[in-house]
Order: sequence, then structure tokens, then C-alpha cells
Amino acid sequence: MLPQEILSLLTLFCVFRASVSVLDEDDDYDLMYVNLDNEIEGPVLGTEETVSCDCQREHTEWDKLFIMLENSQMKENMMLQAVDEILKVDLQTLKAELSQFTTNLASTFAAAVEKVTSHVVAQVEQALARNSDRAEEAKRLHESEQGKILEQVLLLSHNVSSRLSWLESTWLRRSEAEAQVWKELQQARAELKASQKWAAQHVLPAGCETAILFPMRSKKIFGSVHPTAGMTLRSFTACIWIKVTEALDKTIVFSYGTKLNPYEIQLYLSRESAVLVVGGVQHKLAAKNVVVPGKWIHLCGAWSSENGSASLWVKGELAATASDIAKAHTVPDGGILQIGQEKNGCCVGGGFDEALAFSGKLTGFNMWDRVLSAQEIAAQSGEDACSIRGNIIGWGVTEVLPYGGAQYIS
Repeated sequence: MLPQEILSLLTLFCVFRASVSVLDEDDDYDLMYVNLDNEIEGPVLGTEETVSCDCQREHTEWDKLFIMLENSQMKENMMLQAVDEILKVDLQTLKAELSQFTTNLASTFAAAVEKVTSHVVAQVEQALARNSDRAEEAKRLHESEQGKILEQVLLLSHNVSSRLSWLESTWLRRSEAEAQVWKELQQARAELKASQKWAAQHVLPAGCETAILFPMRSKKIFGSVHPTAGMTLRSFTACIWIKVTEALDKTIVFSYGTKLNPYEIQLYLSRESAVLVVGGVQHKLAAKNVVVPGKWIHLCGAWSSENGSASLWVKGELAATASDIAKAHTVPDGGILQIGQEKNGCCVGGGFDEALAFSGKLTGFNMWDRVLSAQEIAAQSGEDACSIRGNIIGWGVTEVLPYGGAQYIS
């Protein structure tokens, strides 16, 4: 209802303003006409005192115009005041209606919220009750399972305790017997170690029945070898088993030399190395870290003048090799072959140098006038090593005479 009344009032106000505008335009036109008809042609001076005011004369066009303007403004003010009053009443009515609507809406919303809340609380209480029942049931099941597990653990611990008691009693009964067995085992181990030590000192390599013992390092102790064939050689292989007590910078194993050259063939030890010499000290081949004092080792040296190839073998395996060793050289016959020393004419009266003397044991000394194959050399260090003999020197066949305290042992 209120918006329709406001719309009607606004329509009337607009019609009124349009009529007033039209009237104003007519008056302006009349005024312009009057101004043109009543134009003052010249200034009139000093007429204020002579002209008298006739207050009773008729209203002029200007007066009518001002009267109409005042009436229109009054009407306009009255209409604005009426519109303002109507608006105030309508606003108060609208405010009251909004307040009533808000009150009704608040009460309705509060009721709805209370209803929803009560429904949610009821559902939550039901869920809590169900969860509580389930928790109680799970707790009862868990306690029951724990009880069963505890019974099984107690039974198992009882069985284990019984077995431990039986094992302890059995161990106590066996401890004395085991102590006796341990004591006998220790004694047997000591006897075995002593027998191994004795065997290492007395037992010879496989297949060797005799050896020559050099009890000490002395300038008078040596062995003289008499080959069964001539020593004119353009190739050779020499093999020997040794167990040295101590090796110095140069410890002679065997040496062959003539008056012109005492160093035609030599095999000597230099600390942990084995050295082969052919044709002079300037032609030599060394195998390092192969000598172990107090243990039997098998050494072989081979040489050929065709290309000067030389090789050293330890325990049947190649340890060192070289070429251009006394190439095209021929070892002459007529020299002296000795074991444990070298004939170098160092000393007055034809003696030997004590620092070069060998101390220890040696056996299985053999020499061939050719270069043996790898398989033949390996056989020299295997079983029945001393049963294989060389064609120039054969151990057990060729004459080897010990001197100065050196002696054969078996």
C-alpha cells in the first residue's frame, strides 16, 4: 500500500512542476513585452520628491507575477510537508512490521535450532552408548585372550625350567669327563707338535733316503762332487733340495769353476732370494722372497746358450726368468764342482771363505745337460723326487764326498 501512495504523490508533484514551468515561461514573455512597450527614453533626474506613492492603485504585472510565485512556493512547501508526513508514517509502519518480522523469525529460528540440537544430542548419546557397549565387549574378549596367553606362557616356562634343570644336572655329570678328555687332548696336541718339530728336523723330502748335513758355517766344511759325464755344456738344468739354517748375503749351495773363471755355474742364497750365475758374476738371475730358513725348499736352475734364456723354479713353479744370460757361451770341462762352498782362490793355502759357507741340509742334487720341461721340473719336487736322477749328476749314484765335518744322515 505504501509504495502506491508514494508513486501517486510523486506523479502529482511532477504535474504541478510542469504547470509552474509553463506559467513561468508565459510571464517571462509578458515581461519582455512590457519592457519593450515601456522603455524609458531618457534619464529623469530629481523626480523622487515630486512623484507621490499611490498605494491604492491596481496591481501591476510584476506584482501579479510575484504573488503567483509566492502562492506556487507555498503550495510546493505544503505538498512537500504533506509528502514528508506521509513518508514518516509509512517508515514507522515499515519499521514496526520489520521489528515484528524479526521477532517472529528469531523465535522460529530458536525453536528450530533447539529441535535440531536436541535431535543431534540424542543421536550422539545413542552412538556413545553403542560404543560403550562395544568397548566393554572388546575389553572382556581381550582379558579372556590375555588369560589364555598367560596360561600358555606359564606352561611353557615350566617346561623350559624342567629342561634347563635336566641339562644342568647332565652337564655337571659330564663336566668331569670332559675335563679329563680336554686334558688328554692338550697332551696329545703337545706330543704332536713335538713330533712335527722332530720330523721337520730329521725327516727328508719324499723319496730321499739320505742327505748331507753341514752342521755349521766353516771354511773347512764342504762337499766335493765328481760328475759322471763331462761338464762341457751349452745348456743344463740343476735341481736340489735344501734346508738352510741361516742365509747371509751370499751363501753357496753349489759352485762349478775353472782356474780361468771360478764362477762358471753357481746357485747361491742371498737372504730370502735365490740367485743363478752362468759364465760369470755379471750374468745372473734372482728370484726374490723364496727362501725360508728351517724349511725344506726345492730349487731348480735352467740355462741355454742358444738365446741366453735362464729360469729359476721354486717348489716346481716358475719364480723368475730372463734372456741374454751368457748368450752363445759354452761351459768348459775340467773345473771343480763343490757343494756348500766355492773355489775362488781367496785364501792362502787354498782354503775357503767362511762367510760363503752353507749351514743346514741338502739332498737330491741332480744335473742334466739339457733344459727340462715344466712337467719334468714339477716332478722333481713331487713324490719320489730323489728317484729321478740326472745324466751328469745323479743323487745316490754320483760320488759326493763330504769334508771338514759335513756328513751323511738318513
